[in-house]
Amino acid sequence: MTNARALNYSPEATAAAASGGVDVNNAGLAIMTVLRNYGIDTIFGIPGTHNLEFYRPLSELGIRPVTTRHEQGASYGSDGWSQQTGLPGVVITTSGPGLLNALSGAGTAYCESRPMILLSPGVAEGSEFADNGALHETKDSTGAAGAIVEWSRRVTSASDAVNAVHDAFELFRYGRPRPVHIEIPLNVLESLSDCPEELLQARPERPRASAYIAAVEQAAVILAAANRPVIVAGGGASRIGTALTALAESLNAPVVTTLNGKGSIPENHPLSLASEIRLPSVQSVINESDAVLIIGSKLGEAELWGGVIAPAGTVIRIDVLESQLSKNVASDIGLVGDSTVVVGQLLGALAATTITGNSLSVAELTSVRDAAVGEAHEVSPVLYKVATLINEAIPDDAIVAGDSSQITYFGMASVVRQDTSHSFLYTPAYATLGYGLPAAIGAKVASPDRPVVCVLGDGALMFAVQEFITAIEQRLDLTIVCVDNGGYAEINQNERDRGITPVGVVLAQPNWSALSAAFGGHGFSVTDPAQLTDTVAQAIATPGLALVHVPLAVFEEHSE
Repeated sequence: MTNARALNYSPEATAAAASGGVDVNNAGLAIMTVLRNYGIDTIFGIPGTHNLEFYRPLSELGIRPVTTRHEQGASYGSDGWSQQTGLPGVVITTSGPGLLNALSGAGTAYCESRPMILLSPGVAEGSEFADNGALHETKDSTGAAGAIVEWSRRVTSASDAVNAVHDAFELFRYGRPRPVHIEIPLNVLESLSDCPEELLQARPERPRASAYIAAVEQAAVILAAANRPVIVAGGGASRIGTALTALAESLNAPVVTTLNGKGSIPENHPLSLASEIRLPSVQSVINESDAVLIIGSKLGEAELWGGVIAPAGTVIRIDVLESQLSKNVASDIGLVGDSTVVVGQLLGALAATTITGNSLSVAELTSVRDAAVGEAHEVSPVLYKVATLINEAIPDDAIVAGDSSQITYFGMASVVRQDTSHSFLYTPAYATLGYGLPAAIGAKVASPDRPVVCVLGDGALMFAVQEFITAIEQRLDLTIVCVDNGGYAEINQNERDRGITPVGVVLAQPNWSALSAAFGGHGFSVTDPAQLTDTVAQAIATPGLALVHVPLAVFEEHSE
């Protein structure tokens, strides 16, 4: 967990500056101070009647508030920000409905193993379950969030709340990163802080967990002797960095990633098979391997598209949790520890081991890549073509955001090649609609010098269209490519496959270019396939918010 943004704030000085003559050294200040000292310089949320003490000290603490137009956008935006910074996204909601609106984003973070802190006020102590008609009264907000997140805690004092923040960072640094929720009763939030200054300082990092050396050495011997070793890198491998590439090169082993692990090794590397784990040709490489090293992935069915990972050889798994070592694919050797540390251990063990095995030849890897391209194209030739033309305009260093849209999973996921992790924003398992635009906003806030392009369908964009104004308000240069298939096209086909006359899936469309302009952005429309690449390039070069409307029907007509 990087501390590059961390500072050392004094609550007394901040309280004096923010008070306006009123003593506000309260729990709200304490919580925001400790977050700032952990490096949090941006929060996402919506100010509300009950959460204003979170907002009072933001300016003096140097924390940027990003006000979205729906709390779901706040939680998705914080996820996009988190993936660029390595820090948890922080979401501030008001009580009751505000918190509940944000829980879809929390569900995404839980399912995809991403760090997030949800902060919400709650009813005052003594009013729990009162059912007396108080504003935003909710039966059990803590319990509702607890059903979604890793843990949900209702605190009783400022120091209790600050310790909850420390516990959250303990989870994010040393465990499986997942969202947490901290509820602060109104009387606690507004009360004077009982926190000593030392409690508000970020806890220093300690060494990450290493695996048992005997198991590491056993794994190294097997990998060194393997003739067809393969590395599978999931989201848990996404922050290993160059050590993962070094491991692949030492074994001459191809690397396959999940979509959450996309870019863990540069996808233009000769050993990369990209994020095509869902395609049969790549699954065959894994299943025919005599030694498979799986790093930080549960290999769930959402990543495999109905395929099966059942390696014929030895399965070695690295995970921070022992409970994951036999999830979906049983391990023969389990290495429990931080993936970056354990990969370093493996490199050390391999350096002391003679590598006698072989691997797939250059020709064999080329054949697999060619087969994967053919399979990806066959799934949807039109969408693959559209994605290819869009990708030709996207700069190499761009962050690409997607959604649970056909253009993302049938197109961009296969054609985009990333050199760095967390540059393809997507939710392959939770698969919610409405993620792409706010995640792109969060990523751009965190990485203003990188191009950010959001490519998604019309149905997904309408889930978050109100966040256009957030991008405008934050003065972001952001490109949106809306591939319009007339509604929920996949569900339309699902209904037909079941013998159901399509119902509720053919949707009315706005004038997309005019809509973007109405928010203060720029609008472009594609009327001929030959225009697409140049139009996207023009939009990327246009300052501010720029939307490109791509009617899929134009491409379907030209494919006939």
